[in-house]
Amino acid sequence: MSDTMNTVYYTGPRQFDVRAVPIPQIQEHQVLVKVSCCGICGSDSHFHEGGFLVTFPFTPGHEVVGVIAQVGTQIKHLKQGDRCVADPTVFCGICFFCQRGQSHLCEAVSGHGVTLPGGCAEYVTYDAKNVYKIQNLTDEEAALVEPTSCAIHGMDQLNTPAGAEVLVVGAGPTGLVLAQLLKLNGAIKVVIAANKGIKTQKARELNAGDDYIELDREHPGPQWEQIKKEYPYGFDVVVEATGSEKIVNDSINYVRKGGTLLLYGLYGADAMVHWSPAKVFLNEIKIITSFAQSRCFSRAVAYLESGKVRVKGMVTDIFTIDDYQKALEKINSRDALKVAVKPS
Repeated sequence: MSDTMNTVYYTGPRQFDVRAVPIPQIQEHQVLVKVSCCGICGSDSHFHEGGFLVTFPFTPGHEVVGVIAQVGTQIKHLKQGDRCVADPTVFCGICFFCQRGQSHLCEAVSGHGVTLPGGCAEYVTYDAKNVYKIQNLTDEEAALVEPTSCAIHGMDQLNTPAGAEVLVVGAGPTGLVLAQLLKLNGAIKVVIAANKGIKTQKARELNAGDDYIELDREHPGPQWEQIKKEYPYGFDVVVEATGSEKIVNDSINYVRKGGTLLLYGLYGADAMVHWSPAKVFLNEIKIITSFAQSRCFSRAVAYLESGKVRVKGMVTDIFTIDDYQKALEKINSRDALKVAVKPS
């Protein structure tokens, strides 16, 4: 093994290069993972701009798949050569919320690919407790474990009643996984509404929903009216999974009385909502959110390994870390569903 590795290295917002750095050394409770694939998503675009908790310098990549290259002396349940995925989130364990069992709200949370070195590199270290073995998944499929874990946290937040009718707005990777989980866990009907293109095409291929509404990107009004006409009472659950300020404001109009609106997109810090509190109050509408996840990786691996949640073909574009800029540009294009990078 060489003493150095190539990594994407940010020094500031929109300022990065690919450089050689020393391969990190593990401590006795850690493992060294040789990265085989790393998914990137819309969050990485926010990190690129310097937003959303990121601290410089840093190496991006929070959806890591790899092979264990070294194992710390304390570790017995993992061994060199194991294929694995890694939970990027690190909780302090001692803050007010961690002590109350709400570690996902940790006041001192850190994360690989945000405040700790991430997987857009040849190697990365993790605490062994954050590493999970995989068996039958391809590298590209395993890159969806982290997004699936976030979707599972969304399910935990929703606690969807049996027989619910659900509208999922947005057909990105986590939206498609969440739609499948809803079908598996009580929803009687899942309608997916998203812009016409590769995402709705893949939603159909994966049988992610029961009905699909393809929105015209420039003039979606008629399709929204179609939803109103076909579902005059709205939906028990509406999942806003686009991160769009306009859509999150409109989504509440599709929640039926006594229903729930889940905010599941990543919104800009300046985005605002403008709902009537009287409407929310009189109709007993619940508004909940789902941010990241905490200890959902084991269930995510199980769902994907079982094939009950289908992600095959979701990764539509793969780049090397040398082409990280192209990967970022692809994320923001209209012809990609999921992007991944590999060391070479």
